[in-house]
Amino acid sequence: MHSSNTNRPKLVVVLSRFPYPLEKGDKLRAYHQIKSLAATFSIHLICTTEKQVAKNDLEKLASFCTEIKVYPLKKWQIPFFSLFYFLIGKPIQVGYFYQHWIYKNIQKQLQKIQPDYIYCQLIRTTEYVKNYHNCPKTIDYMDALSKGMERRSELSPYFQKLIFRSESNRLRDYERSIFSYFEQHTIISEQDRNWISHPDKKNINLIFNGVSERFFSEINIKKEYDLVFTGNMNYPPNIEAAKFIATEIFPNLKRKHPTLTCLISGANPAESVQKLAGNGITVGGWVEDMRESYSKSRIFIAPMMLGTGLQNKLLEAMAMGVPCVTTSLANNALKATINHQICIANSVFEFQETIEMLLKNPTLGLEIARNGKEYVYETFRWEKQNELLTKIIDKIK
Repeated sequence: MHSSNTNRPKLVVVLSRFPYPLEKGDKLRAYHQIKSLAATFSIHLICTTEKQVAKNDLEKLASFCTEIKVYPLKKWQIPFFSLFYFLIGKPIQVGYFYQHWIYKNIQKQLQKIQPDYIYCQLIRTTEYVKNYHNCPKTIDYMDALSKGMERRSELSPYFQKLIFRSESNRLRDYERSIFSYFEQHTIISEQDRNWISHPDKKNINLIFNGVSERFFSEINIKKEYDLVFTGNMNYPPNIEAAKFIATEIFPNLKRKHPTLTCLISGANPAESVQKLAGNGITVGGWVEDMRESYSKSRIFIAPMMLGTGLQNKLLEAMAMGVPCVTTSLANNALKATINHQICIANSVFEFQETIEMLLKNPTLGLEIARNGKEYVYETFRWEKQNELLTKIIDKIK
């Protein structure tokens, strides 16, 4: 697929997923980055995919890209290369997204394109271009995947614990070793940068996630829910958070406030999440405009105990003017001022206590929401972050 060509420098963008629809954090980040980078570069998008990409989704990127090449991962090769990478001591998830026929095709593409720059999102994509040295390359670690896997190991049953711990160690080694193959490096938060074990990690540039301008204009919708939690509901950290809300936080609050309601909203809800519906809890699936879910609700809660990175859901809720309650772990990346721009809770009791305080004192909630919105507007707009990214990619001629 091609759009009109330009005389701009050629930038090859390599992704592990096609960046539309915007139901996952990596897709959201890639989409908005490509949209902005297209003003400076001629974008040649290369991505693998686990499922067929719809024509309408391709068209969403066509206007930003000179060329789009999508490589479907062959299902029978996924376990083969995952096992192969495990046996040679590399991360399983890097092997999961690697297939040699795709590697050979990408090499041919690079020879044809002769790019001025290459930009890879996540270490999953690096095997395809790490040994191409005819132009400067930038790796977006995005999150410290090794730390996220370590957290999953701590909360898993014994057998899974061993697998996740092994994968965490492999990811840590790979995050360190891949560093030297790239001239420039970016990551989503200072917290994640500190978890990369390379001695020169301080040279990794911080590129936060952003919020598009439309999230700063509130929608006039009737408040239907007291609480809301959003996200890709097939992603383990979000599944755990949803369960924590429904089984730990909500029941005691519901006893004190019989009319209390909660919305769990997001794409692809796992079966365990769907089962949480009932007795005041609504589980919704994919919504075209996530702003509606935020606007229908009085308080946004995000009890994130797993995962890494900067939470898009928090940025969006704050931009929409909804008071937010989250954990120290999530706010370590966000760095919002506690009890001024955001509320923090790290236990069931603290969540219940903070939610009750905001329910009883809506004026306080409005004040925290207003301060939070100002903070996100000043710090986390996509335009601001993508200006920095453009300079980083273009740093080495």
